[in-house]
Amino acid sequence: MKKKTVGSDSRRNFIRNSALTAAGFMIVPRHVLGRGFIAPSDRLVVAGIGAGGKGTSDIKNFFDSGKADIGFLCDVDERQCVETRKRFPKAKFYKDFREMLSKEHKSIDAVSVSTPDHTHAVAAMAAMSLNKHVYVQKPLTHDIYEARMLTEAAHKYKVVTQMGNQGSSGDGVRQLQDWYNAGVIGDVHTIYCYTDRPIWPQGVGRPSTSSPIPAGLDFDLWLGTAPKRDYFDGILPFNWRGWWDYGTGALGDMACHIMSPAFAVLGLGYPTSAECSVATKYIQNWDSGYFPESGPIASHITLNFKGQNGKPDIELHWMDGGIQPSRPAELGANEEMGDGGNGILFYGTKGKMMAGTYAVNPQLLPTSRTKEVKVPQTIARVKNGEDGHYAAWVEAAIAGYGSDKAKNLSSHFDIAGPLTESVLMGNLAIRSFDIRKKNAKGDDFDYPGRHIKLLWDGPNMKITNFDEANQFVKRQYREGWSL
Repeated sequence: MKKKTVGSDSRRNFIRNSALTAAGFMIVPRHVLGRGFIAPSDRLVVAGIGAGGKGTSDIKNFFDSGKADIGFLCDVDERQCVETRKRFPKAKFYKDFREMLSKEHKSIDAVSVSTPDHTHAVAAMAAMSLNKHVYVQKPLTHDIYEARMLTEAAHKYKVVTQMGNQGSSGDGVRQLQDWYNAGVIGDVHTIYCYTDRPIWPQGVGRPSTSSPIPAGLDFDLWLGTAPKRDYFDGILPFNWRGWWDYGTGALGDMACHIMSPAFAVLGLGYPTSAECSVATKYIQNWDSGYFPESGPIASHITLNFKGQNGKPDIELHWMDGGIQPSRPAELGANEEMGDGGNGILFYGTKGKMMAGTYAVNPQLLPTSRTKEVKVPQTIARVKNGEDGHYAAWVEAAIAGYGSDKAKNLSSHFDIAGPLTESVLMGNLAIRSFDIRKKNAKGDDFDYPGRHIKLLWDGPNMKITNFDEANQFVKRQYREGWSL
């Protein structure tokens, strides 16, 4: 049954007085506008949490779908959301999403979360618990535990969900699926994913001195779930990604885009193990070269997955910081691998295939096979491909939880949750590498994680052979914050 999106006098009053555009013509019932116009009950009122940075384009894309109205905006940093507030001047503005949801929840249908990683889960859960549909930027969460909780909450609260890895709605990943389903490359056993990120500082120490907090920024509110620490220049609006308190490094930034095709093509579940090697500034002075608060400058993660339906087990390699796999023998010496700095390679028993970020430009190897091999299209395409990722969620939210449109979304949380958990498993391996072990005198003498293959019990979210690593499965929130 179609879920109604108008349910109260306050809601109707809100719609009646909201502007469709910054210019300001009004939403009125279909019988007044005439045939072919969209009635208020067929529109979605969206609140944007995080209205600057990535939120700027996210919110615009929802509006550009033609079926969403931007009713509310929320951002802790007034400097970053100037453009969005000018674009939607009649949207009511808040700094604290908790206050916005408490006061305005009757007038909100859906919420977009485009904040730094450490705030994704608490903001999304607050909205979901009020039965609001949610669109959450990648990675879905900062921690594995949070991803599991959001995945379960989507069904508990019966809301329509989508993660912001728009490439999952693109034609490229569906072409890779069609080739694999047709048996063109046989059974996949090895996958390589790689990126040129990070392009922000990592492998560095936190500055020893603080900086004045800029006017317009509520830094304590920005910290949210993270530990109370002083502000320093450069952490905002972008470099927070390299600090474990707030971001999830190169994996969090790019793996939900680059690893996503592997999950779509092969139906990967939870990994069974993870191991890593990292490049960072462990230099001559043992203490000054130890920077556990930020991610490494480069890493190589190996995740192992159990094969599905009698297929072989799969070894997935993640490489960042510019590290790349060896070029396949079938790829010409001057041909571009992936999209140059980023890409994914599938190694099968009968052949290979590759693509760039978002699975763009999918190709069989050798590349001449791409046009030669013809297979039936078995996977339905999303209207407008990756550009339709936003509109698909808007339409699914209007249709409601349990609708075909909601079930067919490319990155609803039943898909995005396990993908995010696997991505964050890579970070768990990296951070385990940084665990110091003390000798009888209390002196640090080893990093046992660098030599350990972490064995993962996915259903129970637990490392079974190195208990110290489990501290990274679920972090402790600052007092006053909870999921």
